Amino acid sequence: MSPALLSTAGAAFVLAIGFGLTPAPRVTAADRATAPIVAATPIAAIGSDTAAAGKTAAAAPLAVMRRDTIASLIAQLDSPVPAARALVACALAERKADAAPAIASLVAVLDDDAPVSPYICREEWWLNDVDDDNSFQRQWQPTEPTTPGQEAARALARIGTLSFEPVLRVLPKGGGHARRNAAWVLGALRDERAVPPLIAQLTDTLATVRENVVWALGALRDDQAVDPLGRVVTQDDSADVRRQSAWALGAIRSDRAVEPLIRGLKDRDHAVRKQAAWALGAIRDARAVDALAGALGDSQSEVRKQAVWAMGAIGDGRAVPGLAKALGDADADVRHQAAWALGAIRDSRGVDPLVQALKDAESSVRKQAAWALGAIRDGRAVDGLIAALGDTHGAVRKQVAWALGAIGDGRAADGLTAALQDKDADVRKQAAWALGVVVRRQ
Repeated sequence: MSPALLSTAGAAFVLAIGFGLTPAPRVTAADRATAPIVAATPIAAIGSDTAAAGKTAAAAPLAVMRRDTIASLIAQLDSPVPAARALVACALAERKADAAPAIASLVAVLDDDAPVSPYICREEWWLNDVDDDNSFQRQWQPTEPTTPGQEAARALARIGTLSFEPVLRVLPKGGGHARRNAAWVLGALRDERAVPPLIAQLTDTLATVRENVVWALGALRDDQAVDPLGRVVTQDDSADVRRQSAWALGAIRSDRAVEPLIRGLKDRDHAVRKQAAWALGAIRDARAVDALAGALGDSQSEVRKQAVWAMGAIGDGRAVPGLAKALGDADADVRHQAAWALGAIRDSRGVDPLVQALKDAESSVRKQAAWALGAIRDGRAVDGLIAALGDTHGAVRKQVAWALGAIGDGRAADGLTAALQDKDADVRKQAAWALGVVVRRQ
């Protein structure tokens, strides 16, 4: 989260729309303890291992804790029950800055990796709700367990700047889970003072820590991190870290990241290649076009789809031949995205292949091709669009009517008049609008 992204809001749109957005890192199997998931239940019965009860019963204990004093909640962080410790952290997170007296106690919990139900607080955790930029407001995987340490991290982020120094001290010296959670907090706090220490932590021995460190650097969007992240994206031995680094470079959007990301398009892991393609689209540097065109031959359709999106986001006309070829891709999603990209670039060389795409086997591709032709606004598309007014899918016919109106060519008048009798009310409405536009332009 966009054609050539010409509007002033284009950059934000790129970040929001990109298929490869990677927010906070995943919890991997290596991170999880073997203890059973403990669901949230009323306080009297806390410790039940029935996950289903977590969705319905989490409100009761949290409602009780909302009435507790900060001092009482701090005392309860020592509970022997992981679910109780996580719930206390949830309650402290709700107090935000008022929970500042709990900072030291919450920091002490950062290394607590006991798994508990993800519904412990009646929400999926790891939602970066301290950030006002939607490109980072992404939910944690809803099926993954959370931990007291993760909930403590969220509470520390909600408390705000007062947490910075205590959390920073954990980064180089804490246990593995604590370092991972501390890195996330530093990214969530968005305090630029964290950049040099985070860069120093890129050599951490644990991949899960490095993954969170590079996420934090991407969240901070500081240019100092570009070159170190460029090395990580090509050299780290963990595919998850390389993938997260590609995301971070796309989030920072520095042209210095283009070369390492181009190398990332050839990574042995397809998730890294996909993320590198997204990042190049987010940066929007035309130097990436040729490399992205090469990625259209990738064995993985997800990578091809992301490369096509990136070419459209960059908006350089050199991408048109490759995108036209991608309209014949075996994967319908790639063809759909290629049609969008050609419309986004708005180069008249895309007209003929897009007219052919109006006959694609997939209605979604035909609809997108109609949109693209309307975006390009070339009269050569009119005859093909008029024929497409007879498409079997109403959504396609509606888009075709819009495209004819966008082009405004008088040759469409008869076809649009006939479309006023379409069995689909939405098509009739769009045809009436388009016919009005065509008539006014004559």
